[in-house]
Amino acid sequence: MNTPLIETRPHSEIRPLIEIRNVTKSYVTGESEVRALDDVSLTIEAGEFVAIMGQSGSGKSTLMNIIGCLDRPSAGHYLVQGIDVADLSSDELAGLRRDTFGFVFQRYNLLATMTATENVELPAVYAGKPHEERLTRARMLIARLGLETRGDHKPTQLSGGQQQRVSIARALMNDAAVILADEPTGALDSQSGTEVLALLAELNREGRTIILITHDAEVAAHANRLIRLIDGKVLDDVRKTMATPSLVVQTTPVVAAKKKLFGSEFGEAVKMAFRSLRMNIFRTALTLLGVVIGVGAVVAMLAIGNGSKANVLERISAMGTNLLMIRPGAPGIRSSGDNASLKPGDASAVADLANVEAAVPERSTSVTVRYGNIDYRTQVTGTWAAYPQVRDWTPAEGAFFSKADIDGYAPVIVIGQTIKNNLFPDGDSPIGKYILVQNVPFEVIGVMEGKGSSSFGGDQDDVGFVPLSTGYMRLFGKQFVSTISIKVTDAGQIDATQEKITSLITTRHGTQDFQVRNTASILETATETQNTLTILLGSVAAISLIVGGIGVMNIMLVSVTERTREIGIRMATGARQTDIMLQFNTEALVVCGVGGVIGVLGGLLTAAICGLFGLPIAYSLTPPLFAFTCAFATGLLFGYLPARKAAGLDPVVALASE
Repeated sequence: MNTPLIETRPHSEIRPLIEIRNVTKSYVTGESEVRALDDVSLTIEAGEFVAIMGQSGSGKSTLMNIIGCLDRPSAGHYLVQGIDVADLSSDELAGLRRDTFGFVFQRYNLLATMTATENVELPAVYAGKPHEERLTRARMLIARLGLETRGDHKPTQLSGGQQQRVSIARALMNDAAVILADEPTGALDSQSGTEVLALLAELNREGRTIILITHDAEVAAHANRLIRLIDGKVLDDVRKTMATPSLVVQTTPVVAAKKKLFGSEFGEAVKMAFRSLRMNIFRTALTLLGVVIGVGAVVAMLAIGNGSKANVLERISAMGTNLLMIRPGAPGIRSSGDNASLKPGDASAVADLANVEAAVPERSTSVTVRYGNIDYRTQVTGTWAAYPQVRDWTPAEGAFFSKADIDGYAPVIVIGQTIKNNLFPDGDSPIGKYILVQNVPFEVIGVMEGKGSSSFGGDQDDVGFVPLSTGYMRLFGKQFVSTISIKVTDAGQIDATQEKITSLITTRHGTQDFQVRNTASILETATETQNTLTILLGSVAAISLIVGGIGVMNIMLVSVTERTREIGIRMATGARQTDIMLQFNTEALVVCGVGGVIGVLGGLLTAAICGLFGLPIAYSLTPPLFAFTCAFATGLLFGYLPARKAAGLDPVVALASE
């Protein structure tokens, strides 16, 4: 249950608003100790107008900082309405600064990035008040202080007197019961100074407690009570008149701020973050650049990597999921091209097995083909007539050779589109024409359909097909095969068929000097390879993102150092440590979030441009979401340290920084 500072009881039982008991404040400089306050005791009642006077170094500003909960005493006790502030948490102290005390500084301490109205609103932002409510009150206070036409102006567009009026309006925003004015006329001309003092007197008549810090006796004369300090001690304490209890403005409970909706709090932090980042637009752009490059690289590289993977898998899948391949060489041992363990008879034996639709042996060699005066280097494959059936690849012109051609050792050839384009550049039909293959004439009886590049980057159309028997006699020499391709009838039984083939060939050879693989295993291997490459590409890009995150952290650390005074002002107006952390973490998140969006768009554009140059590209929602999430997480991670540093600053030290 909240404990209020002001209790409902007869006036005689109400505790003093402020009690300072034997307070000492010491600073250690090198090996010496300086006492800014030395055993100070005093009491301030609600509704008083008190001037604390003294020369520079007398301890008056230190006393104000302690009264305003910006600083803590080294010894002694400071009580607000009977409650020792030493027992309060940092958030409860922030609540006091926000709701009970209003600060008016000699140098105004307005935030340069905000308008006059927004500066006045600031304490209400940290109090969690709705936007419309605080805007209405801020405009009312601005108008009351004669600045209704200046509310939209930045501090640099206001005179000193106007800035001080804005500072007073800010102190009144949460209806503070105590106004702490530290040399409020020190930077003003005499006319503006007189107006500010008259305004403070008016606020006192309304019931507010005014504590005026000054070194000027004429300024101090406006107060009803004068406390003079010298060398950190109270020299004298003179009251002219007593406060009028009936007019006293009631203070608020000493508790942390009422709970605020996170959405509203975060929304204000985002608004402030954009404003702060606009103040250093060039530095912000450089910070964004690292994040943009990192995110863009992730998106572009994953799009290219996934596109290449999809392209490879599509081409392998085009071979069919019902294809088995037998290659020479024991399992786990890479075979040379001259391995003669497989024979055409193995293909015939396999073709007789159940669930085998067709089986064809293959033997390839590199040859030079010629037509007229055109020579071209290509591959020629010797195979059987069922090759188109097994590979699902049919002629676009003419026909494939038949079993009769194989049995008769016919010198016929079926060429791919690439050979046709090179030997017959004028577009003439090659059907019926003779070409020389290693100086042996072969009649062109067919042209295969175009297939394009292979899954491994080769040109599938750069090949010619001849009867295997003719190839042995005219081109290859030794009678062995390099591959046996098998098409199964029922793909669901492919594993069982593979086992039967393995058993059959092992029995025929007396040893397992071959390997049987199906398209599923080839697909799996290709998938693993492409996944590895994609991960590698993504990892390289992720490093760029991490480097960008480090850049964000460095910039934010610099920002904390540069904006130390701003942090002190925010704390003086009631910002809790969590508010400061939220502010600076939000700025890092905004940088990384904006950089993430630009990076995603840039990465997609880069991928699209690469696609125009022929690279396979695959777009999906996952990489952009992954990259943006990583950018957001980077902001959260690398923004934490600067935010913690900012939140850990001592309010009085932060305010004193230049």
